[in-house]
Amino acid sequence: MLVLAHGAGADMSHDYMVHFAQHLSSANVAVCRFNFPYTEQGRRAPDKQPVLEDTYREVVEQVRAERSPRRLFLGGKSMGGRIASHIVAGGTEVDGLVYLGYPLHPPGKPERLRDAHLGDIKVPQLFVEGTRDPFCPLDTLTEVIGKRRLKADVVVIDGGDHSLKVRKSSGRTTTEAWNEAIAAITTWMDRVE
Repeated sequence: MLVLAHGAGADMSHDYMVHFAQHLSSANVAVCRFNFPYTEQGRRAPDKQPVLEDTYREVVEQVRAERSPRRLFLGGKSMGGRIASHIVAGGTEVDGLVYLGYPLHPPGKPERLRDAHLGDIKVPQLFVEGTRDPFCPLDTLTEVIGKRRLKADVVVIDGGDHSLKVRKSSGRTTTEAWNEAIAAITTWMDRVE
């Protein structure tokens, strides 16, 4: 099972989240999506990090209680993946983490890296990143993985932006790029022990 949290700018019903949930489910990965409180309340600004983390922990507890998954992975789109990483670094036990466009730093601000906690994570991590993502330049991600000695794999979506969208000039559709990411995620999850 994969608990998949949304990013800061959309909720769990966004086309991106629905596509990933449906296609991962078709590949025999049970997916649990949820909304953080601010989206439920119709607010645009994300909740403070402690609220986001508490919400994610509550969802994990509920999933464990109601579904008893054999293996449990956490992740999410951008902010959702970052919050998953924080709760795992803080002690939540899972089999692995899946990041869809990890927000390693704000665009254009590489000095504001959000990586200090990643070294505390002992489970396998999968970074699914587009080559045009200003939040996570691939060279910076490679440096962080080495510096923090992460047990991590990286899947690169050529031409993908922060939402893994590709330009029409790429010769493929965004749906094809998303499906490439989904195939990589399921293959990776099958390999994780």
